[in-house]
Amino acid sequence: MKERELITEALKAREYSYSPYSGYAVGAALLTENGSIYTGCNIENAAYTPTICAERTAFFKAVSEGNLKFEKIAIVGSPKGEVSQYAFPCGVCRQVMMEFCNPKEFQVIVAKSPEDYKVFYLEELLPEGFGPDNVSDQ
Repeated sequence: MKERELITEALKAREYSYSPYSGYAVGAALLTENGSIYTGCNIENAAYTPTICAERTAFFKAVSEGNLKFEKIAIVGSPKGEVSQYAFPCGVCRQVMMEFCNPKEFQVIVAKSPEDYKVFYLEELLPEGFGPDNVSDQ
């Protein structure tokens, strides 16, 4: 799947953002190796701690349905209204990505629109990340 198509899906997911406290709406679209797409939006909570990011929503939906192999994720976010900035994944989301993705191969796309985006490999966003290989005897 092309980056632009994935970004369009992330923009659609952003429309469902529940962000009454921060006003910062985020959407994500996660592409699996088998071509499935899982979307997510950020969902805030008055107690703040239970809040979940769009990226983790997409990952947890995919994993809960048995998908564990991923190619790339597109992320769009900014204050509500038109997307005006690149939204990079937070540290917790980067760590979740590290759990399931090869950091040298998994792509993270941050976008303002389908025409205005940047692509990074996870290892660029989380250098020296800690993942399953660190706790395995293999």
